[in-house]
Amino acid sequence: MQSVYGCLVIVMNITVAAVAWEAGKPLVVEEVEVAPPQKMEVRLRILVTSLCHTDVYFWEAKGQTPLFPRIFGHEAGGIVESVGEGVTDLQPGDHVLPIFTGECKDCRHCKSEESNMCDLLRINTDRGAMLHDGRTRFSKNGQPIYHFLGTSTFSEYTVVHVGCVAKINPQAPLDKVCVLSCGISTGLGATLNVAKPTNGSTVAIFGLGAVGLAAAEGARISGASRIIGVDLNANRFNDARKFGVTEFVNPKDYDKPVQQVIAEMTDGGVDRSVECTGNASAMISAFECVHDGWGVAVLVGVPNKDDAFKTHPVNLLNERTLKGTFFGNYKPRSDIPGVVEKYMKKELELEKFITHEVPFSEINKAFDYMLRGESLRCIIRMEA
Repeated sequence: MQSVYGCLVIVMNITVAAVAWEAGKPLVVEEVEVAPPQKMEVRLRILVTSLCHTDVYFWEAKGQTPLFPRIFGHEAGGIVESVGEGVTDLQPGDHVLPIFTGECKDCRHCKSEESNMCDLLRINTDRGAMLHDGRTRFSKNGQPIYHFLGTSTFSEYTVVHVGCVAKINPQAPLDKVCVLSCGISTGLGATLNVAKPTNGSTVAIFGLGAVGLAAAEGARISGASRIIGVDLNANRFNDARKFGVTEFVNPKDYDKPVQQVIAEMTDGGVDRSVECTGNASAMISAFECVHDGWGVAVLVGVPNKDDAFKTHPVNLLNERTLKGTFFGNYKPRSDIPGVVEKYMKKELELEKFITHEVPFSEINKAFDYMLRGESLRCIIRMEA
């Protein structure tokens, strides 16, 4: 099939994708057209993908500007099928993870050892087309279908900017390491790269969803002696033990601020805390529960746009440190291959994050599992 943009003729290939035609409606698995990669783009064959809560949030279209029809998905593993003009560091057959944020390697952020917030390829939830020409690579009967987070992995074939593709060890099992494309790396890196707990330290984790459990995994890897999980859902406590959590606090069980409870448990406060809920009150508690003199609190969760963070300045003057992080401070192309190697060396356990698996034709079941609060990560396998 050919599509004409001005005088440019693009040969379209057919792919099977799960299309969200309307907010909150079941995805429709059907054939769509996918264009070849353009300048600085690669086309990937997705073999496995997984469902992240961010996909569900934007599919529900609560609190953002709806953009439909759209192909969601941003945690996946696949193989490079073809490359566009200017792509030199990837070739067909490479095993890769597409990442929702990027690394152009040329901007000040990419050249900095301290930042991973690329000027060109930083996450943009509103963008539904490719950077090169502002057009989508997906269409159905001539109607454009919008991209999501520059990845759109709920499709057998997808087109991604080369700066958002991490080349990984071809021996790594894609049905395991695909979960490193977003949430697991975010939580893990928040602990390992930003909080940086030392062996024998105490760590509090606020929020025991997938990101929080990944933060706990980072504390376990670091050798923390006490990992205190904080969550309003007591049903999460038992499973959290698999990720190294040693103690649990449910704020609803106390008539005092949870930061005070934790300070009393730990002789003045924990050495490190990681907040993974996006709730402003939890953010304040995470900061105020760290020990004065050396305590470090790291904020991971994304708050409501109208939220405000309020604490007394003396908490900072008493040498508590407050930090934020984006994608665990990992540079996608430079660092994620090394995280995959941690798994290959058995330093990182990923299997325990994977709670369900479905074939691509039943992708809507993955949404059901997450909406019911039953899954951490559901692997979705593309069918032959």
